[in-house]
Formats: sequence, C-alpha cells, structure tokens
Amino acid sequence: MTKTLGAPRPDQASYMLRAAAEDAGRTYKRHLLDLLDLRPGHTVLDVGCGPGTDLPALAERVGPTGRVIGVDQDPAMLATARERAAAIGTVEIREADAHALPVAPGTVDRAKIDRVLMHVRSPEAVLTQLHTATRPGALVGLAEPDWDTLAVDAADLETSRAFTRYTTEKVVRHATIGRSLARLATRAGFHIETTTATTPVFTDFTAGDHTLGLGRNMQQAIAEGHIDKTAGETWFNGLAHGPFYASFTLVTVVCSRL
Repeated sequence: MTKTLGAPRPDQASYMLRAAAEDAGRTYKRHLLDLLDLRPGHTVLDVGCGPGTDLPALAERVGPTGRVIGVDQDPAMLATARERAAAIGTVEIREADAHALPVAPGTVDRAKIDRVLMHVRSPEAVLTQLHTATRPGALVGLAEPDWDTLAVDAADLETSRAFTRYTTEKVVRHATIGRSLARLATRAGFHIETTTATTPVFTDFTAGDHTLGLGRNMQQAIAEGHIDKTAGETWFNGLAHGPFYASFTLVTVVCSRL
C-alpha cells in the first residue's frame, strides 16, 4: 500500500490555497468574478473567505474607492487571510458565522460564497442572510460542487461507485448542493441571472488525490466498513500507478437582489 492512503488530512488553509492555484481552481474562480461584474467603488462580501485566496483579486477589481469584507469563522484561516491582505487597505477581515453575517442590512453591492454552502448547517439560512445584507440590484455569486457526479476511472468500477457514494453520504454535509443552488436562491428571494456548470478534470494523480481526498477518504471508508479493505487498497494503488482520470461537476449561479 502506498503511504498516501490514510495520510493525515492536510492543513486546511494550505489545502485551499493549493486547490485554488491548480488549473481547475483558477478557471472557475476567474469565471465567477467575471460574472459578478465588479466595479470600482463596490462593497464586496466574501462569505467563507478562508485563507483569503480571492481577497486580492476582489480588491483589485473594486479599486481604491471600493471595499472588500472577508468573513470566516475559523481563526486559523483568518490569520492567513490577514497576512495575505495586510498591505491592501481596502480589505477588512471579520470573524463570524455565515449564519449571522457581520454587515449592516442593505450595504453590499456584490457577494460571493464559494464551496462553503456544502459545509454549513443551513444553506437556506445563509442565503437569507445574504439577501438581507445586499442592496437592491446587487449580484451574488454562488459556486458549489455536486459530489454525486464524482467520477474516478478504475478497472474496478464498483469500488469507484462505492467511493462516490461514501463521499456523498458520509464525507460532505450537503454533497449535492450544487444542483440545488438556483432553487434555494430563488426561495431566499433572489432572481437567477445565470446558471452554468463546469467539469474540473484531473489527469495528474497527485493533484487529484490532494483535491478529492482519494487516499484519506478511502482509508476512512475502509475503517468504517463501507468498502472492503483489499478492494479499496487495490483500487487506490491502481490509481497511483496508471493513467489517471477523475472529474466532478461544479455549478455556478449568479443571482440578483430585486
């Protein structure tokens, strides 16, 4: 068995920064920012800003007369975000839960929430908070995966399917949130402007393992009795020693506040 299977979960800030730097991460993030139509002078809210991956790009687009507010509840993430944005005077970092956004009602021109709703307690409540925080005419960008679409090529198709089921049912809190974004945003009072889907494709095993958690999640699935140990280890070692393919669907919705 390779050492990667069962390796400890990586530091979350480092994981997010590396994932954002990969080709798939750069592509969809640029697409999301383009759709948000950021203008000089805008106030932008980044909910679940994590280690501040997107704060510099947001600040650049709104210019010196704009303001960027990054919100996260993880002190370690916020420490990294503050370091990354220390030299940018228009960026503010605030510690708060996404269910209780620390901004005055009707003060935000643009907002984004990127791969956060799949983890929160109540996606509906967070979207309601965003509706309250934004001004009429504001745009909100949402980007979330649909983990039911995770496809990992392997000779053992049944184990690949079992791994996707385990990811959807046990690993991610709201694993199919991507497909639900438009419906949930409409319920929260937003008008849907655009809905797009992209397919990040991984052909490098190391990058795929890092982003998709193939080794650590397979080890967990084996430990919990969801996947046979021999089948799981054989499956993983086959991925590591042959041509590699994995993909999933990422849904991006941009909606407006009426």
